[in-house]
Amino acid sequence: MALENRETGNLIGSDKVEGTAVYAVDGQKIGSIERVMIDKVGGKVSYAVLSFGGFLGIGDDHYPLPWQSLKYDTQLGGYRSNVASEKFKGAPKYADDSSWNWGDTARARSVNDYYGVPFV
Repeated sequence: MALENRETGNLIGSDKVEGTAVYAVDGQKIGSIERVMIDKVGGKVSYAVLSFGGFLGIGDDHYPLPWQSLKYDTQLGGYRSNVASEKFKGAPKYADDSSWNWGDTARARSVNDYYGVPFV
């Protein structure tokens, strides 16, 4: 069986995005992408969930970031956020997967507002 090409041109497999480093606008590494959240109907990535703050994956906080706030930086080999690292200190976050309601549009809007990204 031929090995599937997980990255080509402008496309990348979700398994290659997960674990990729995320850097603040000032170049400081702030965490890594734990998962991407894809709109089921529209098919576009809506959020990347950034994980950081714990030790060896234990006790990490999870920060939903609007996908539009990230750009891939080939020199860093990771995604660069459009916000400074200190802004993440007060960012919307959750401690475990069960404590975030992805269906709450008011919460999603507040995340987008926090990062200055229009809610679509």
